[in-house]
Parts: sequence; C-alpha cells; structure tokens
Amino acid sequence: MKSALTKRFEIEFPLFAFTHCRDVVVEVTNAGGFGVLGAVAHTPETLEIDLAWIDARIKGPYGVDLLIPSRMEDKEGALTTAELQSRVPPGHRQHIEKLLEKHGIDASDLWTSNWANDYSDNMREGGAQKLLDVAFAHPIKLFVNALGPPPKSVVDRCRAQGIAVGALTGAREHAMKNVAAGVEILVVSGTEAGGHCGEISTMVVVPDVIDAIKEHPNVHVVAAGGIATGRQMAAVMAMGAVGAWTGSVWLTTREAETIPTVKAKMLAASARDTVRSRSRTGKPTRQLRSPWTEAWGGANPEPLEMPLQGLISRPALAKVDKLAEAGHTGAKTLATYYVGQAVGLMRHEMRARDVVYEFKRDFADAVERLSGTMDD
Repeated sequence: MKSALTKRFEIEFPLFAFTHCRDVVVEVTNAGGFGVLGAVAHTPETLEIDLAWIDARIKGPYGVDLLIPSRMEDKEGALTTAELQSRVPPGHRQHIEKLLEKHGIDASDLWTSNWANDYSDNMREGGAQKLLDVAFAHPIKLFVNALGPPPKSVVDRCRAQGIAVGALTGAREHAMKNVAAGVEILVVSGTEAGGHCGEISTMVVVPDVIDAIKEHPNVHVVAAGGIATGRQMAAVMAMGAVGAWTGSVWLTTREAETIPTVKAKMLAASARDTVRSRSRTGKPTRQLRSPWTEAWGGANPEPLEMPLQGLISRPALAKVDKLAEAGHTGAKTLATYYVGQAVGLMRHEMRARDVVYEFKRDFADAVERLSGTMDD
C-alpha cells in the first residue's frame, strides 16, 4: 500500500495503534501496522522494562505517546504533592466517598492508601523529559504529544535523533499551533474518539485541517476518532489523510490491559453508551457511561482542573477496578474506562493481529466498492 507514512516508516499498512499495552504494540507492528505505547503513567523504571520487552519481540517500527498539556494547574511543578492535594476542596472528596459508599464500597482508606500511581509530574516538561531519556535510548521512530504542541526542547531532541514528531489535533487552530511548533504528523481527532477529545466530528475536522495545512506539504494528517474498521479508514484516506490512528478498538482485544469487567461492558455497549466528561482528568474525555460519569454531570460539584481532578479520581477508580475484579457488584456497576463511540462496532474479543488483518480486508473491500462507482 502506498502512503507518505508507509514509505517514511517502512510499514505495510498505515494503521497506527495507540495503546497502554506493550503486547498490542508488538502484535500490531508485527502484523504490518504501527504500534504506539502510551507512556504517561509509567515511571522511568517501568518504561525501561516495557520498551526492552518490546525491542526483544518487535519486527518493525514503533512509537511512544506522552501527555504534556499546554495548560494545567501548577504546570511548572512549583508545588509539592501535598500542596497540590491541599488545593482539592473537601467537598470533592466527600462527593466521591458518598458515591462509593452508595455502591457498597468502603471509602475510609481512599486517601490514605496508595490505590493509584500519581503521575502528575509526567505531564510537565521536566517529568516528561525523564521518560524521554529512557525512550530515546530505544529505537523508537515516532513521538506523539497530546493536549497541546510538544515543547520545543522535546521537538529538538526528536529532530536530533531522526524521530518523527506528532501531536493530537482537535481543530484547525490546534493544527496551526502544532505546525508552528515543528510537528510533522497531525493526529486529527474528532469528538467520537475515546479519551481526551474536542467537540468537532471526525468527518468535519479532518478535511478542515487538511485544507488549513495546504501550504505545508511536509506535514501529514493521520485521522482519528471513531475509527474501528477498514472501511472507515478508507473513508478518511479518501478525504486526504495518509493513515488512521486508532485506540478504542484495541481495548477489547485479547491482549488489552482492560479489566474483564470493563471489557465485557464495552462488548455489550452501543455508541450511545459513551459520554464526554471531565470526571477523570479535569479535561473532557470520552468514556463509558456509568454512575461515576453521571455523578459529575452537574455543577455540584463541578470537576476540578487538571491535574487536581486526577488526584481524586485515580485512587477511587483504581479501588473500583480492583473490587470489580473480585466480583463486587457495586464496583462492577461503577466501573468505567476511556472509550470512543466506535465501541458500538466492537462486538467480539479478537487477537490484536487479527484486528489488523480484518482492517486490511475491510479496507480493500471499501476501495474496490468505491472504484466500482467510476465510469469505465
């Protein structure tokens, strides 16, 4: 298959798989696509372990994704963890405690036990650089940043090592900021996407960004948001994208990190069972609808800004997940995870490599159908 990125990365099929699971990275790349490891929740030590594991098994290129927001509270890291925690209003913690207790979960140890890793520092330039020190010691071919243009220091390091730079892009104005920062690959994501997403649909934002960057022939668009099939990939490439960026579709694969409770929910869900909510990170993310997301749907209390909301949501949701896997009924009800509207197309648990093969078949069928519409 011909594409600007199949040539750039020497891959067979320009299907990019964002995942937190190292197994999925390997399986997708070895099947002809391009795996990208989400690394924001790692420590330098755990990232080294995962990248070494990938290097020993992978037969092609892969990348790393981080989340370095343009705007968040204490972006420079001037406050200690205790000082950041002190900025959380008591009413927000009480809101979570009542929600868990309503579902039969003891919340007495929620703020005293280490239920979840606090990776807030990884979202600042200094913390991210520690992870990049590890990543750049491995043969990664792509770095992608979310929630804003990557810092200049990161772009410069990538350029020096011949690593392509990408950035999540949710609107025309985001595209221009990313291009000005030196980004080569715009991952243009519609509101259908799982995780952090904007308000514009994929069908609209992709051609809008492509039009906006006409004066930049060396900048390429990879489309994202709601893409779980090869025919959708063919559609965005017909609009001018040079590949597809996918995330949700890997969450129901056999190798995925998704806990079985949430995976079962996803396989039973429709596209209407997702909601765009600030309840996890403080910025809008699309996730499975559950009593957790509903509890933050009003203005009382309103979710906190990043990273404060994460400081209280991660311990709570980590405990929910652990109890759900132990069979706790209330925890199973509360359990949720990031996923896009494409969840309605994800009906069966499959191996990640088989998802890639199905993408290829579906893509080829779509191209053949489209070719059949042309007069001889």
